Amino acid sequence: MKICIFGMGAVGGHFGARLAAAGHDVSAVARGENLAALRRDGVTLHSQGDNINAPVRASDKSEDLGVQDVVISTLKANSLTDLANGIAPLLGSDTPVVFAQNGIPWWYDIGLSSDRPAPPDLGKLDPGGTLRRAVTPERVIGGIINSPNEMTAPGVVQHTSPRQSVLSIGEPDDRDSDRTAELRAVLQAAGLISETIADIRQTIWSKLVINMTASTLSLLTGHQVSVIRKRARVRALYPRVAQEAISIAAAHGIVLDFDPQAHIERVPDHTPSIQQDYERGRPMELDSMLFVPLAFGAAAGVDTPCLDMIAALAAVQAQDKGLY
Repeated sequence: MKICIFGMGAVGGHFGARLAAAGHDVSAVARGENLAALRRDGVTLHSQGDNINAPVRASDKSEDLGVQDVVISTLKANSLTDLANGIAPLLGSDTPVVFAQNGIPWWYDIGLSSDRPAPPDLGKLDPGGTLRRAVTPERVIGGIINSPNEMTAPGVVQHTSPRQSVLSIGEPDDRDSDRTAELRAVLQAAGLISETIADIRQTIWSKLVINMTASTLSLLTGHQVSVIRKRARVRALYPRVAQEAISIAAAHGIVLDFDPQAHIERVPDHTPSIQQDYERGRPMELDSMLFVPLAFGAAAGVDTPCLDMIAALAAVQAQDKGLY
């Protein structure tokens, strides 16, 4: 299968390495030092003794890579304008595009069941509607990542929790489809976990609760996400913050089986992506991971004083470094 990873950073490098090692024709849209390393050395993945080095065709111009069977975008939500402007040469008549990202996706309202409340304005996630024009609704496949990775050098990815190599995918309207079944089988054969999901928005919110709460507390404290287990005051705060996020989801028809206390006990020693972005001076996904979810809460009349506070502090922290 011809698979293009659009934005081969830490997560995209992990997925791309495994897919290329499984024999697929993997290409990558990348930039800068990462692009040079991919061209020279391929992509390298280290995962507790499972070391993979695989060649990929890489370019900063999508027209160099040709039409693909599938495109997997692992760009951050705030970088998707790059995809909108560059994806056309990769698309054949029926090429699907998997948006594997954190937070509320720009396509959330596409295929949304009529028995769920309409979302608030999603314009922040797709300024000017450029994504909707570049990737029409029938091409969209949703993707949720549960895979902690860090780039230790250009083209080199360290996967920090081998039990978490998950890319969950699903149609926006939750129907079964041949294309998602085929892609799920490809991912599984490459050593990734990709189970069938019945409700993609429930999966989105299950991950989003952690992004909004534990990941943001990690950012604010400057510690790994395990700070919620290791520091008593943060441990005491976490269930209150998490419950607010759970309440927002419930107000939009999403019932989550999420126990904050149980999550505290199993949270890994990992630096979440939002903190990695802050530490490395990269633009931060505060809209998709905090402010748009909070708009969901406001639209439903859900009171979120703890989340409002930590979101405001995160914004100041990011703005002071010019990252938001």
